[in-house]
Amino acid sequence: MPFRTRVRPQGAPTMMTPVRLLPLVPVLAAALLAPAAVDAQTATPAAPAPVSAPLVQLPDFTRLVEQVSPAVVNIEATSTPGGGAKAQGQPQDEEIPEIFRRFIGPGMPQPQQRGGVSQGTGFVTSADGYIITNHHVIDGADKVIVRFNDRRELEAKIIGSDALSDIAVLKVEATGLSAVRIGDARSLKPGQWVVAIGSPFGFDYSVTAGIVSGVNRRSLDPGQQYVPFIQTDVAINRGNSGGPLLNVRGEVVGVNSQIFSNTGGFIGVSFAIPVDVAMNTARQLRENGTVRRGVLGVQIGQLTRERAQELGLPRPVGAFVNSVNNGSAADKAGIRPGDVITAFNGREILTASDLPPQVGLLPPGSRATVTVLRDGGRRDLVVSLDALDGATAGAPAAPAAAPANALGLATEAVDAATRQRLGLQAGEGVRISRVGSALARQAGLNPGDVVLAVNGRDVGTAAAFDAELGKVKAGSMLRLLVRNASSTGFVELPMP
Repeated sequence: MPFRTRVRPQGAPTMMTPVRLLPLVPVLAAALLAPAAVDAQTATPAAPAPVSAPLVQLPDFTRLVEQVSPAVVNIEATSTPGGGAKAQGQPQDEEIPEIFRRFIGPGMPQPQQRGGVSQGTGFVTSADGYIITNHHVIDGADKVIVRFNDRRELEAKIIGSDALSDIAVLKVEATGLSAVRIGDARSLKPGQWVVAIGSPFGFDYSVTAGIVSGVNRRSLDPGQQYVPFIQTDVAINRGNSGGPLLNVRGEVVGVNSQIFSNTGGFIGVSFAIPVDVAMNTARQLRENGTVRRGVLGVQIGQLTRERAQELGLPRPVGAFVNSVNNGSAADKAGIRPGDVITAFNGREILTASDLPPQVGLLPPGSRATVTVLRDGGRRDLVVSLDALDGATAGAPAAPAAAPANALGLATEAVDAATRQRLGLQAGEGVRISRVGSALARQAGLNPGDVVLAVNGRDVGTAAAFDAELGKVKAGSMLRLLVRNASSTGFVELPMP
């Protein structure tokens, strides 16, 4: 209920017993006023109190914000159902496992939705109007409006967008724009101060600050394995997407992209794309309209403590090679299943997630040195990277064979190296070469896995595998006996 104040009418009686003080008033007034009259004639004006130094020295980002804000923009992307084109590398909804669709929804600072309009943030990289933002801010947009801090509004053209790095490049027709300065994300260390400027929930030019919590973090979204994210505790929310992450010199070191959250709101774990990754992507989009990445052609996994002990390694450091694609760059260079990759072009690989970003930064055809541990010894192998789309650099891509079964699984004969590594007999099992359906991925099937049996019947060829699948009725439960580098067990899923 609203707060109310009651005023007693003049002359109304009170519940308190009155105390008669009137006879004392003239005496007290004389006693109090006499010294005051003397002091008023003789006293000098009091000197202002000295300004004391702050007891605690905290960073002040005022100048930084004043200098950078003119280069930060608010982005409004309008889309209609079915409108806009999907960018290169964008997976369709049915191809994304449901667990990741649920994570991405509340877990990423998606642009603020307002009907058919989404809002995010971006920043100007050149005076002639090039702007960087997130792919997911403008994905599928028919019209993009950019608002500057001086309240100007300009329509932007989408130059290119790349889902794998979550970077998009826009262009507005203008000159003399304020542009950001680009910093060095590779020099960032945990504990350093960083600042974000963006439009969370539509509150334009909101400033938040924090520290770098970690570097080279992997995303829980498998589609972004080529980004070594910067983790911070800077408050990032919906609408901050695409905004700059700045160091204390006012240089952009990252592009705010994701948060980890169970609720969809900020809980202290935010992720930014390193600016070197963003600028490399932006350069390729401007020059070619697409982004090309190198690939080794291996399936890697985390090197566990138990596996390190089996291999005689003192600590679990490196990327364990689960399988090698036949005819790939890794295969040609001599990388084998069971190798542990410890360095790529001289840069140490501590975990499996460290390798894809380093490989993906190089274009197809690049030569690189891969350091592996094998049989207790170190070997340096030179590879010529393939293209991420599966084409071998310098040669036309061979068309992938379409899976002949309802699960979208392509299988092939088990190669000798995999057979030896998994302890398989001749004619035992078929190797999964491609997983082409969300259902199979959700069940945990991966390229490199070996299927030994279908509903209790052994399979040793791709034809036998497809024949057994063909006997299973739609809607019936399918049980596959699967062996990989870590275990042998059953995978159960409904037959589509």
